Amino acid sequence: MRGHVSRRRAFGGHRMKLSRRTLLATTAAVAAGTGTAQAAPSRGGRLRTGFERLAADGYALLDGERVGVVTNPTGITRDVRHIVDVMHADDRVDLFAVFGPEHGFRGTAQAGGSEGRYDDPATGLPVYDTYLKSGRPLADVFTASGVDTVVFDIQDVGARFYTYIWTLYDCMEAALLAGKRFVVLDRPNPVTGRAALGPVLHEEFATFVGRRPIAQAHGMTVAELARLFNGEFLTAPVPLETVRMSGWRRSDFYDASGLPWVPPSPNMPTPDTALVYPGTCLFEGTNLSEGRGTTRPFELLGAEGIDGRWAAAAGAEDLPGVRLREAYFTPTFSKFQGRTVGGVQLHVHDRAAFDPVRTGIALLVTARRVWSGFAWRSDNWIDKLTGSARVRTMIDAGAGTDAVVAAWQEELAAFRRTRAQYLLYR
Repeated sequence: MRGHVSRRRAFGGHRMKLSRRTLLATTAAVAAGTGTAQAAPSRGGRLRTGFERLAADGYALLDGERVGVVTNPTGITRDVRHIVDVMHADDRVDLFAVFGPEHGFRGTAQAGGSEGRYDDPATGLPVYDTYLKSGRPLADVFTASGVDTVVFDIQDVGARFYTYIWTLYDCMEAALLAGKRFVVLDRPNPVTGRAALGPVLHEEFATFVGRRPIAQAHGMTVAELARLFNGEFLTAPVPLETVRMSGWRRSDFYDASGLPWVPPSPNMPTPDTALVYPGTCLFEGTNLSEGRGTTRPFELLGAEGIDGRWAAAAGAEDLPGVRLREAYFTPTFSKFQGRTVGGVQLHVHDRAAFDPVRTGIALLVTARRVWSGFAWRSDNWIDKLTGSARVRTMIDAGAGTDAVVAAWQEELAAFRRTRAQYLLYR
């Protein structure tokens, strides 16, 4: 098939060594297996995901390959069938294995868990666990699976510390080590791709909630991130192809996509959660509840002993696009399980004006100011979430929101310049 021939010419199977510049030029051109550059997506038609375009092209990009898919419950079609089930039933695809990230392929595990190695009851396919695996151990998993091409299709939420993008990074690195080809099927960034926001990770603070120096809210799709990882961070470029969306523009929120929302993880129930998450997830680094164990995780924040003074102080910060309501709630699990706590609920009324990272910083600053019980987690998890010790030490020293936000602007500007080279949608 034409797509298969084009790919072989571009990459020469798995053995040809190409320069980073050649590979980046090739990955920019390849879309849905046609091997030709695509025009910017039109606003007129409905959005089509990378998988929809791959399937519409008859899976030409995967012709003759034994395929393994890195995915989770978000890897669905518009009619909510899982792409693994769809491809397994299609004779045009030689689907050989599935690789599950944190929470698992079918999504049975909570935060910090996975499903392990098993055979999928629905398809009989072997499912391999990628969670907390990287480098050579993960490369060995790909080798043992017998696949030729690793395909990635997972819905991201737009924040550096959401671990699926680092599953993407780790799988790209492992595919490089194992001599496998890598294909990314794109999906929309649910909180838009307008701009990058927040501090940039410092390398010495790298963990699974941030492998490489990108902004806290990166403003990119997974295919764009894959291009960035390939061009900036991998020791050598992996043979990479991206199947971009059509009908998506950078200003679109998730509801403009027309796609069903499947929670990417148990505490990401709605696109509204994703909207606030790049800022309020910082409360994981404190002794306050970030709303886990409630029906509005990351929109509800609080602790025992907090009253209406916090909502009043945070409201006085005049944060754009959001109103803060005094709230009381009882988490069913996680921090303060079964105990009534006081705090705030975020109500975003203008998504375009809302800045989640600035809002998160303002809430930290004011919580520390009005509540004597405020404390950081003893392991300084906040430093891993923000990417350095700067936010914690500045807030401890009494810095206000404006000063903290100003402190990362130079590094953010540098990241934005780098990011611009890898964007697929204008």
